Order: sequence, then structure tokens, then C-alpha cells
Amino acid sequence: MNISKIFQNNQKWISSKLDQDEQFFDKISKGQNPEILYIGCSDSRVTAEEMMGLQPGEAFVHRNMANMVISIDLNAMTVINYAVDHLKVKHIIVCGHYGCGGIKAAMKSDDLGILNPWLRNIRDVFRLHKTTLSQIEDESKRYDRLVELNVQEQCINLIKTAAVQRASKKWDINIHGWVFDMSSGKLIDLKINYKKIINGIEEIYRIK
Repeated sequence: MNISKIFQNNQKWISSKLDQDEQFFDKISKGQNPEILYIGCSDSRVTAEEMMGLQPGEAFVHRNMANMVISIDLNAMTVINYAVDHLKVKHIIVCGHYGCGGIKAAMKSDDLGILNPWLRNIRDVFRLHKTTLSQIEDESKRYDRLVELNVQEQCINLIKTAAVQRASKKWDINIHGWVFDMSSGKLIDLKINYKKIINGIEEIYRIK
């Protein structure tokens, strides 16, 4: 790619936005008030606002390899705390996608150097659900199921955080687990029962 092309694209984007709304940049420069925190994968094929049909300012976005919520990842924890404590988001979405390279890498035993500690967290999900996954003979379907289970576990990791627990006592904050199917473009709601999960783990992970 010719990098200079990006600046040409930027000028076209500016023009298209101003054609739609002359006050567009004045509005977004005044601050943000999103109701959604989106945690997705860094995969270059998976967009955030575009696939949800949202405009700039409508979603606070964090992306990393395989859409992980890891308690010692200061980047993710900072984003979550800011979105919850300061922006007061009402919805947190964890969105995985089928064909995720991070998920596939975690299911193999290759030594990938600096990636190993990160992939270990996905392998922990594999270990937790080994019985279920081992019953799926088709390898591609096993990958897909691990994508779904990983989203579920990252939603649980969100519920463990102090920020989300504090917020749940003050306003109706909801956790959503989704998967993006690149072959069809569809978003799939895994219908994770946020309230039921809280009741099931509160005794262990409750922070007063």
C-alpha cells in the first residue's frame, strides 16, 4: 500500500462527512458520551463501528488479539475502568470472530515466543471446556466452538472486575457476548445470561 494514499483517503472522508453535516467535526470535538464499550479482536478484517452501523462517538473501542479480558493486562483494565467509571457505559460487548488466528494458534503446541503468555489465557479456556471440545470431531467446528467459549469466558472475566461490580449496583449495565461470522457478515448474539452468571460466581469473586 502507498501510505500517501491514506492522506488522500482522509481528505475524501472529511469532504464526505462535511457534505452530510457541516457541523460534524465541531460536534465530535466537544467530547464523547458513548453507551457502548466494545472489546474485539485486532484482526484487520474485523471492524467495530462499521459492522455495527455506528457513527464516531457511539462506541468506546478496545481491541487485542482474540478479544481477551485479562486481569493483569493494564491496557484492557484501564479501558474498562475509564469506560465504566467515567463514561458510564450501559453496555459492554465482547465480540469474537470465527476464523480467529489467535484461537487457532492457542490450539496448537507451537512455541511462538512472546505470544506464549498471551495464548496461555486462551489455552486456559480450552482446558476449562476440554470435555465439550474433545467431543467435536470436525476441527473447524471445534475452532468455532472455542471462539464462542472464549467470548463467554471473557464476559465472565468482565463480571469479576471491581469496575463492573460497582457499576451493577448503581445502574443497569449489561454484558453481551457476540461472534462475527466473516463468511456471512452476520453478528451472532450468544445470549449470555449476565444476571445468572453473577449469581453463580458472586460468592467467589464478589468485591465489597
